[in-house]
Amino acid sequence: MGWHGETLVGFDLETTGTEPLEARIVTAAVVEVRGGEAVVRRDWLADPGIRIPAQASAIHGISNERAAAEGRPVREVADELADTLVGYWTRGVPVVAYNAGFDLTLLTAELRRHGLPDLSERLGGAPIGPVVDPYTIDRAVDPYRRGKRNLEAVCAEYGVVLDGAHQAAADALAAVLVACAIAERHASVAALTPGELHERQVGWYARWAADFQSFLRRKGTPDAVIDPAWPLRELAPAAGAATATAATAPAPAAGAPLGAPAVTAPAVTPAAG
Repeated sequence: MGWHGETLVGFDLETTGTEPLEARIVTAAVVEVRGGEAVVRRDWLADPGIRIPAQASAIHGISNERAAAEGRPVREVADELADTLVGYWTRGVPVVAYNAGFDLTLLTAELRRHGLPDLSERLGGAPIGPVVDPYTIDRAVDPYRRGKRNLEAVCAEYGVVLDGAHQAAADALAAVLVACAIAERHASVAALTPGELHERQVGWYARWAADFQSFLRRKGTPDAVIDPAWPLRELAPAAGAATATAATAPAPAAGAPLGAPAVTAPAVTPAAG
């Protein structure tokens, strides 16, 4: 049947903001899925160590008071999350995350912030993966479809019910179901092994990044830079350069490559799934 018929693990973070190098973990979930059903679920609530902006609380529903009273230290949460993901990768189980570059980069930044081993170090120096990112795959296999590419919109496109958007466990499960639905619709995706699909996504993302960078520069942001790295961004971007990254954002400006985020400022930051 293909990789989408095997065990998959959904992963999602809800955070203090939309910049993965600066935002902190508030909630997290890892959901193991077999046959389209969640069979194992782990949830975390963190005290992020900084104030949660009101706009972030309005999205995921976690207040500063609740995070402080009920959340565990974010250092402990990041450490456990990293060990959980690495445990699945060690077993060869793909980790599915919508807009994976956001969640995995943010987790990696948290690990470094707290002096903890990163994901690759926990794998003995091996690269992380396989990772399945429905956002990147959908944009590659259906590049001319108009409209939004956020999780809610893509769930609607593929007939996946998203019950509880911006709740980490709901988004993690939906990411897995969307990935499976894409594979069902596109035989070329289903035919790949998880490792092959991971490598294809590296190339698909890099090509999209180059196209979008060119678009931004044509439209008046000559120093715009899109980091082409996937599934992890560089943790130390070059100083002084205007940057933009992939986002699950509103429809692009006229003339933008389809699937690109809206351009409203010199820098466009990624949004959580």
